[in-house]
Amino acid sequence: MPDRRSVIVTRWNTANARDRADFVALLTDYHLQTEAEKGAPVASADALPEKYRVELKDPQTAFGEDDVLIARHEGHAAGCLVITARSPQRLEIKRLWTDPSHRGRHIATSLLDEAHLHAVRVDAEAIQLSVWEWRADAIALYRKSGFVETSSWEDRDQLICMVRTV
Repeated sequence: MPDRRSVIVTRWNTANARDRADFVALLTDYHLQTEAEKGAPVASADALPEKYRVELKDPQTAFGEDDVLIARHEGHAAGCLVITARSPQRLEIKRLWTDPSHRGRHIATSLLDEAHLHAVRVDAEAIQLSVWEWRADAIALYRKSGFVETSSWEDRDQLICMVRTV
């Protein structure tokens, strides 16, 4: 089993060109995969819906109010996660992604653990997230990490809302 200590999670340094390129590459893969899973596959980032292209074109503006985490495994960008403050007491996880070539190496777990530590540091009471109902592996991971299903705050079909008390 891969060693969890080989995963390094850092906060995205917006001034670092490598961090920016790595985050945009991970985010691009996330959006392309999600669109394919929704039944609307696109051939390239240029064909993504505008709201996602904006994130890729200018992630610093799109996520300027958020905390972005990047996980590295053996020096390679392996995953990302965005933490959005919904209120001073509630955070939301968005854009959790692990590069498929790095799955099974505790990337997502490490990102979720760091998000939880962040929530503790800022005195949040809860972390929430939404996940597509067909992402059974992700749902299992969230449950294992302490998230439970809750009533939906989403108006989009097929999304499951989950929360974890800090």
